[in-house]
Amino acid sequence: MTAATPPTSTDLAGLDLPALDAHLREIGVARSGELTGRLLSGGRSNLTFLVADDASRWVLRRPPLSGLTPSAHDVAREYRVVDALGSTAVPVAPTVTVDAEGTVLGAPFAMVAYVDGRVIRTADDLAGVPAAQVSPTIDALVTTLSDLHAVDPAAVGLGDFGRPEGYLARQVRRWGSQWQHVRFDDDTRDNDVSTLHDRLVEALPEQQGTSIVHGDYRIDNVMVDHDEPTTILAVVDWELSTLGDPLSDVALMCVYRDPDFDDVLGLAAAWTSPALPSADDIAQRYAARSGRDLVGWPFYLALGYFKLAIIAAGIDHRRRTAEGAGRSADAEAPDRVGASVAPLLATGLRIISG
Repeated sequence: MTAATPPTSTDLAGLDLPALDAHLREIGVARSGELTGRLLSGGRSNLTFLVADDASRWVLRRPPLSGLTPSAHDVAREYRVVDALGSTAVPVAPTVTVDAEGTVLGAPFAMVAYVDGRVIRTADDLAGVPAAQVSPTIDALVTTLSDLHAVDPAAVGLGDFGRPEGYLARQVRRWGSQWQHVRFDDDTRDNDVSTLHDRLVEALPEQQGTSIVHGDYRIDNVMVDHDEPTTILAVVDWELSTLGDPLSDVALMCVYRDPDFDDVLGLAAAWTSPALPSADDIAQRYAARSGRDLVGWPFYLALGYFKLAIIAAGIDHRRRTAEGAGRSADAEAPDRVGASVAPLLATGLRIISG
């Protein structure tokens, strides 16, 4: 990851560098030289900045400037789980500071040490991985997810990180209610959302255990070694993490393999590439590595499609809202993201209907 010359603080909407500098000095973070920053590319939700001085680099995340939806963008919660996992087999960035109240920047933020790794985000990035290393890299990704699900939440101080009882029912309910915040008047997709929601309620299985779930796990949400992609240096983007059913994590990872996900991201994604193992193959690798049976798998897949469709609708909603208000800072979502919602809902309906 190579940094360009960082812009001045006046170019960084949402990041007050003088205020951040004062905060870091106040809490005793070693500083050397002027503090600089730049907005990192990637990510369609929280804003992510690279902050640096002459000796150190950090990554700061804060909520978007507009278009927030209830329960989303909780960077303090994200910081808590990363901090707790620092002593486990799950690779995460070292934590630095968190401001849950937003007193420093006017909005909550969390800051971790910069991890000098490689992100395999696009199909072009994946093309740079030797063919012989592709499958072992996926094995490492699956192993890391399995290791996360094996962590005892109470042992790392996360026993109260969520309410595992009734997790699946709450997920169906939550994402159904989220639709009301991101839909548009006379939305033609309302019927498919309602139908898929109702069928998920009817097919609700017994929960397959409780674990820490990442909630957004795929290859571009990990950082790998520059020379050895089979070595995962850090799992990132924990904003949707909680305590819940581990199979929901696995299913969403598999749903992200759908080519329609390219329209959500606005690029030819590495994770949708046919050069990778199929979604079914990845699911079976997880089952073998974790020892978990994929009981009720169609429900979990359909729930994953439901969640992804609502997430895509939310991204499109923020883009349109920002554009309608004459802003561009939060309007980086791809033009076709809204077009991905209907096919994602249709696939979820097909799976849940057998």
